[in-house]
Amino acid sequence: MDRLTLAANGISFAALADGPPDGPLLLLLHGFPELARSWRHQLPALASAGFRAVAPDLRGYGESDLSGPYDLETLSADVAGLVRALGRRRAVVVGHDWGGAMAWATAVLRPEVVERLVVLSCPYPAVFAAEVVRNPRQLLRSAYMLFFQLPVLPDWTLARRGAAAVARALRGGSAIRSAWPREELDRYRAAFLRPGAASAALGYYRAAFRSPRVLGREGRAHPIAVPTLVVWGVRDRFLGVEMIARDRMAPFFAPGNAPSIVLVDEAGHFVQNEAPDRVNAALLGWLAPVPGRAGDGGDQARARAGSPSPGVIPR
Repeated sequence: MDRLTLAANGISFAALADGPPDGPLLLLLHGFPELARSWRHQLPALASAGFRAVAPDLRGYGESDLSGPYDLETLSADVAGLVRALGRRRAVVVGHDWGGAMAWATAVLRPEVVERLVVLSCPYPAVFAAEVVRNPRQLLRSAYMLFFQLPVLPDWTLARRGAAAVARALRGGSAIRSAWPREELDRYRAAFLRPGAASAALGYYRAAFRSPRVLGREGRAHPIAVPTLVVWGVRDRFLGVEMIARDRMAPFFAPGNAPSIVLVDEAGHFVQNEAPDRVNAALLGWLAPVPGRAGDGGDQARARAGSPSPGVIPR
């Protein structure tokens, strides 16, 4: 596995990469409170299938620059910049949690860089916004986002006692808690002890409240036309599975391009860590070069994936 430094959208990103440099590019975007290594189970599996899989520490995480802003316009520009930094015009964009929000936003705001779209454990932003307003149960599930709007206290809470709250969030949000052995959690805790790291990660939530962009009107005006796969852990304690119902997502997809959906019954929110074999099988089956395109209404996903850049600096 390679370690890279990528210059994109005015900042520096650390990244993990695996697979042949000339293979079809998959850009894997992690969520909160994670790191690039959240994709450690997927990177070698995708590489073995011939893909070039690259997972960056997102803006404000890990070894990447701790620089804002964290609004969806900036974050989608990060994705486009990373694709260009890797010497490509387009990529299969894969995102989990906040990385999923970035993936949705990129498909709407910068569709020219998205070859295929995969979203794990993240509803379309406008669907989520509507659900929080009308569904008290989802509002309760999302109450931690309101806490994150407070000054100072959430930042201190995340970092105190060696960032123990980060470990609790990862294990507590998982239905399969054995997915997070102590030595793995220690890596995430160490990352959040970097000065400014907790505030940077919380910046995503604060930007979402201060400059809300749910992609409702934009999504209807520019519906997603690329093949799309949604993977969901049914035992997610933060997000209700009803938000990925086909009729809820339909307004944001081009006619005839319904997303393919894979439900992982045994997993919770951190599905790619809790059920890596299931997720890898879903990804590789969907990416297999078979006839037809995703969006024909079947639950089994399928699609096709499609030179290193001087801006990629091994380290």
